[in-house]
Amino acid sequence: MTDCLFCKMVSGEIKPDVVFEDDQVLAFRDIHPQAPMHVLIVPKRHVANLNGLDDALLGGQLLQTAAKIAEQQGYAESGYRTVFNCNDDGGQTVHHLHLHVLGGRRMTWPPG
Repeated sequence: MTDCLFCKMVSGEIKPDVVFEDDQVLAFRDIHPQAPMHVLIVPKRHVANLNGLDDALLGGQLLQTAAKIAEQQGYAESGYRTVFNCNDDGGQTVHHLHLHVLGGRRMTWPPG
């Protein structure tokens, strides 16, 4: 998808602050962090949102990558939050599936 911000990051056209990459996913720091650690994990192939995710292995890889990043960044033991926003009313602003991983501060509920 040529006008997708995250596809441009995956292709290298835009250079994010990468914290992890493999053949299926790219993880990078959010440019508007909501916590000391705020990383986004995106699939390398364009999937618009969670409703369009038809690959259970990719879904599992997104979650396993979140746990790996939390461990690498030092937040696995103290705690962290993972969030998928889906569509406009769910708070999704970039319509390419992405998993937020947040840590380094106490999270509240409800999230808002």
